[in-house]
Amino acid sequence: MKNAARSLVFLLQFAVLGLAIAYVVTRLWPQVPERLHGETSPPSLTTAPASSGGSGPFSYADAVARAAPAVVNIYANKIVTQRTMRVFPDPALQRLFGAIPGPVVRRREQSLGSGVIVSTDGYVLTNYHVIAAADDIQALLFDGRVATAQLVGSDEETDLAVLKLDVKDLPAITMAAGGPPNVGDVVLAIGNPFGIGKTVTMGIVSAMGRQLRQWAYEDFIQTDAAINSGNSGGALINARGELIGINTANLPQDVRAEGIGFAIPANTAKSVLDQIIAHGLVVRGWIGAEFGPVQVSADTGLPAAARGAMVLDVYPGSHAQQAGLQAGDVLLKMDDQDILDADDLRTREASLKPETKVHLSGLRAGQAFDVELVLVQRPSPNRVTVPRP
Repeated sequence: MKNAARSLVFLLQFAVLGLAIAYVVTRLWPQVPERLHGETSPPSLTTAPASSGGSGPFSYADAVARAAPAVVNIYANKIVTQRTMRVFPDPALQRLFGAIPGPVVRRREQSLGSGVIVSTDGYVLTNYHVIAAADDIQALLFDGRVATAQLVGSDEETDLAVLKLDVKDLPAITMAAGGPPNVGDVVLAIGNPFGIGKTVTMGIVSAMGRQLRQWAYEDFIQTDAAINSGNSGGALINARGELIGINTANLPQDVRAEGIGFAIPANTAKSVLDQIIAHGLVVRGWIGAEFGPVQVSADTGLPAAARGAMVLDVYPGSHAQQAGLQAGDVLLKMDDQDILDADDLRTREASLKPETKVHLSGLRAGQAFDVELVLVQRPSPNRVTVPRP
């Protein structure tokens, strides 16, 4: 009987000791029971590994380190001539005569922007509006050096320009391979906003194919990454540090909006770059007329949902005039392919080489017509005023 009692006491002591150990373990290491049952707790946000897909990395420092050295600050200087006005000191004379023209003065004006080095031998992409009319262009490199930039060529109709730096072995950005980015992709904008120095902002691709009606050829990437004055010409990159666009514009200052910026797609910029280097300009076919949206009326003979492009103006002496195109004509097909709208027709004519023969069909006062004409090289905007629909 005494032996049985001793055995029972021993078992009770062992059980109490086991419970005490289990209590201490669960307090100090609460994840142990879950692991014993084959369960794991979610990884801590501070220790989660970076991933190339899915949730994505928690830092984009590597992407910035790859791309930022190829982004330069652009300082474009030009001489501006301005006539001063003189004001009479006597208030009575001011009321009678107001201000009178004074002497003409000349002053130096500097515009700020950014650029992207696209080749190790010094070719740089930037915006046309950053360097327009400049007589001296300087680029501040990633290592603090200042290099003089020569204008190779520009394309005002896409707001792009190509510069050449007389510096070798430069860090060149990598162009993104594959197709265009997707809405929702993470993007980083690198530039020199307001001249404060190189700055990186982050956002996503908000939309594709946006139009602002400021330039003849537009197919913008919209992003909510901050793009301010001075960012123009800088790089829009993906999470791998590859170039997907050239930062160009935001909404006008009188429009109260935040998180709406625009960039020229990298494939458009690359095409302009290659043509300017090869030819000194962008080679585009041109019909010789300007187009706008179809104005539905009894004269056009079209239903309200019709597609196509309306001829707004025909340039004197152009092939369009010689072929008989008239203002008010509605063009519905080009080489037997439907014309979606004026932008579609403008893009398609530009994609063809000069001397290409095209067939156009449409309606004139409700009656079908067909014409054939040969495209010519599209003139530069300073020789042709492009009306805006």
